[in-house]
Amino acid sequence: MAMISMKWLLYTALACFLLGSSWRAVLLAGLGAELAYTVVRGVQLGHLPLLGPHDTLEFLSLSIAAMAGIMSVSPALRSARWFTMAAGITAGIFTLAALAFQPLNMPLPQILDTLWFELHVVLAFFGYALFTVGGLLCAAFLMRGERGWLDLQYKAVLVGWTLFSASMVAGGIWGYYAWGTYWLWTAKELWTSILWLYYALVLHVRLKGRQWDHAAAWLGIGGVFVMLFTYLGVSMLMKSSHSF
Repeated sequence: MAMISMKWLLYTALACFLLGSSWRAVLLAGLGAELAYTVVRGVQLGHLPLLGPHDTLEFLSLSIAAMAGIMSVSPALRSARWFTMAAGITAGIFTLAALAFQPLNMPLPQILDTLWFELHVVLAFFGYALFTVGGLLCAAFLMRGERGWLDLQYKAVLVGWTLFSASMVAGGIWGYYAWGTYWLWTAKELWTSILWLYYALVLHVRLKGRQWDHAAAWLGIGGVFVMLFTYLGVSMLMKSSHSF
């Protein structure tokens, strides 16, 4: 019953994201509803809710809204209502996807019951969110030609890549405690490395000058799909220690 009564928070967030996120205040209201859901659920479970597609999709939605909310105060985006609307709709899509799955109400397995696991997942999803927001800025640059948006995308991707790098370090430490090794040759780890190298390439191309702007923008958009496959595709299609 508690879980059923809590879902109104997700429906509130969904309504805010899909119907009114062109206003920053509404986007932040949706973020607040999702944050409240995550906190209450975490208190009930006794750990951060990061298990299974329901929790991870919801946390990705929350992360996208949070990163977009932070970036929306930038002078280049302060009056760009399209940005909060695009980010809100994207966050809403992941919230809707989360609602399609039943939450896993279970204690953390011993292998996951470590701060390194939670740090690994949280940092990875913050990186995913910044890659996604960067993809939205790339699409806007290609449509409108506003180079300032591409500059913001570079900053978002740089911070996201840094957080993702830290996530890989935390994941290696967690892996050592869990399996006695920092690296397992599983599909998830291989695709994580591919994603890391891909965004290293995106950052490199962005520094090559204005003549590479459009190539960098297309790479930024493509990176969102590489990220989604690393997160969802590998978990659903390939056997891995990271599968749902």
